[in-house]
Amino acid sequence: MTTQNTTAMHPDIERVLISEEDIQAKIAEIAAKIDRDYENRTPVLIGILKGSVLFLSDLLKRVTIDCSIDFMCVSSYEGDKSTGVVRLILDLRESIEGKDILLVEDIIDTGLTLGYLRQNLMTRKPRSLEIVSLLDKPDTRKVTIEAKYPGFQIPNEFVVGFGLDYNERYRNLPYIGVLKPAAYAGEGA
Repeated sequence: MTTQNTTAMHPDIERVLISEEDIQAKIAEIAAKIDRDYENRTPVLIGILKGSVLFLSDLLKRVTIDCSIDFMCVSSYEGDKSTGVVRLILDLRESIEGKDILLVEDIIDTGLTLGYLRQNLMTRKPRSLEIVSLLDKPDTRKVTIEAKYPGFQIPNEFVVGFGLDYNERYRNLPYIGVLKPAAYAGEGA
């Protein structure tokens, strides 16, 4: 049986940058690398809320090694702009001392959020800490951050979908799309 993607493009989306099929193929590739690198180990995958939820969920379905999950929530955005100030809103529930940590993020943009999180988590003495990111926007980087498990490198455009939002909208889109400027200028649907 062949399934066809019948998802219509949202009217606020200028164009689809990364299709649902390409996202799922990349997640399978990343999961296979994690399985190889963490064979006979039990990493903790830490999802950064809210943007990483869909990515983490699909990654968990593909990873075959034993692992656990936890969550953190930070904020550094107001609308479509990074404030440059990272606020910790929700912290981990368990200690990570002596554990292998995979920090799962939706996008590396300025690097400020992941720089803050990496510094914060390293004070808790994990055995290792690596970054997994679905998207990387290197042209906007303010802090040197590299993902050991990178997904897609994208241009400096405002993207939404597959967990990424603008004012809490568009997270449920199954693809990564470029948001029309009118949508974040207050004129969108």
